[in-house]
This record gives sequence, structure tokens and C-alpha cells, in this order.
Amino acid sequence: MRDTKKKLQFNIVTIFPNIFDSYLGDSIICRAIKGKKISVDFFNPRDYTKNKHKKIDDKPYGGGPGMVMYAEPVLKAVEAATKGNKSTKTLMFSPSGKQFDTKYAKKLAEQYDRIVMVSGRYEGIDARVKKILKPEEISVGPYVLTGGEIPAMLVIDSVSRQIKGVLGNEFSPENERVASSEVYTRPEILKYKKKNYRVPKVLLSGNHKDIEEWRKKKNKKKFM
Repeated sequence: MRDTKKKLQFNIVTIFPNIFDSYLGDSIICRAIKGKKISVDFFNPRDYTKNKHKKIDDKPYGGGPGMVMYAEPVLKAVEAATKGNKSTKTLMFSPSGKQFDTKYAKKLAEQYDRIVMVSGRYEGIDARVKKILKPEEISVGPYVLTGGEIPAMLVIDSVSRQIKGVLGNEFSPENERVASSEVYTRPEILKYKKKNYRVPKVLLSGNHKDIEEWRKKKNKKKFM
């Protein structure tokens, strides 16, 4: 787990920074920002265009559906987002990229001081951006989304959890506790539509060894 006085910086290249407002303004991530454990900044390619209408896309060469984002404004936005001497990792999102998981999130938190994420839109970004930047391509799942903003939020959330103090409970990170696919809280007996639903007896036993064994059996996925 990342344990440092330096805050982890997330720089997002996106033409829709306002999408992040609600997500960053509430709950754990909001507290992490206020507590200066992380920072999130935005770099809008529209601010780096040369045309007066701030146009950032055009029809693809060779024909085809949709629009493609210009290379130059994206490259300039990434250049601004990576300026300085911080240890930086640049990511782009792709369904065919490396599968993002908790193990990789931990690696990002421990090895870098700044993570730059390029969020594409429409039919994608001019392929020359990828050739020039040589970013690491990652996938958050085997599906296609309308843009890279949701994957960027996912990465912020998962990586931030690996920073000491963000969750507020040292036993909360998945890689430091026995996680279970089933969790319960009060009341001990839930009455719903004339049926009683009880908490498993083992969880009420106080026997931590038996409880851990029960949780291990219930686990469907082991966090790396």
C-alpha cells in the first residue's frame, strides 16, 4: 500500500470534464481530495485547438461512421498534463488493452506520482496519438463505452483505495483482509413479506477462526 507524504496526482485529458463533478464531489474520493492524498486535474483538448470554434474532431479518412478526434489538440493536452519531473504513467483505454485489476491498481499507486489518462470520444482518437505517445492501453472490461470518462473514474477509485488513509480504516483494503461475497449487518432477523431471513450463525459465534474459514469458502474471487 502506498504510504507517502506526496499526494498522487490524476490528470485527465477529456473534452467533458464536467462529467466528473458529481463523482469527485462526494464520499471517499471527495475526502481524499480534501485531505490532499490525491488530486484530480483536467486538460481539455478544446483549449489547445487553433480554430475559433474549438472544433476537435472531423470525418475519418477512408470513410466510415462517426467522427475522429484530431491528434494535435490531444497531444498538446497530454504534453501539458505530463509537464514536470514527476514519475508519470500515461494510460489510454481500449477494449483490447491490458485487463485492469486490483493488482495493477496497486502497482500504479506504488510506482507513480502522477497518472495521466487520455479519455477518447466518438469513434476514437487519431491513431497517430498512440504511435507518438506510446501509452499503456488498458481495458476495464470486454465492452465498448461512449467515452473514456467512466473508465477514468474507475481507475481513480481503484487506485486511490491503495493509498494509506484514503479509506479511513486500515482493515478495509481488499488485499489486507479476508473478503467475502456475503456480508450482513443488523437486524439479526430480517422480516420481509412474511418470511424471516437470518444472519448465518457462524457470524454471531465470535469465533474468528471459523468466521474466516466461512468467508474463504464464500469467496468467489480472490483479490490479488
